[in-house]
Amino acid sequence: MLLCAMMAFSGNNFAANTPDDDPADTKYPKGAAIYKAKCVACHQLNGMGIPSAFPPLKGSDYLMADKKRAVLQVLNGSHKEITVNGAVYNLPMPFQVETHQDAVDVINYVLNAWGNKGGTVKIEDVKDIKIIR
Repeated sequence: MLLCAMMAFSGNNFAANTPDDDPADTKYPKGAAIYKAKCVACHQLNGMGIPSAFPPLKGSDYLMADKKRAVLQVLNGSHKEITVNGAVYNLPMPFQVETHQDAVDVINYVLNAWGNKGGTVKIEDVKDIKIIR
């Protein structure tokens, strides 16, 4: 019992927001499905990523700073070095989705999963992003 309480307050969030109880799964079901099919291998089911390899999405300052950039990256991938919460990541990210709508769906899920309070992005805000393959 003490261990569970310590984990809940340690910031590791093992006790809360398990895959089946995150409200974002219900609010953004299509985005949740895309995330679980395309993103989970690198960014993990809990959104914490893999240290030194794949950045966290949970509590990510980089993600919250520019929602349109997030849509651009899932649409077109990225080969740029980024800094997330003070840590540098430089592995390439391939594109993850084919359409603007799928990108909006998955980013809205990520912006609101695992306790993130990132609001939403609208299709109108990103329809000018050119898809490059």
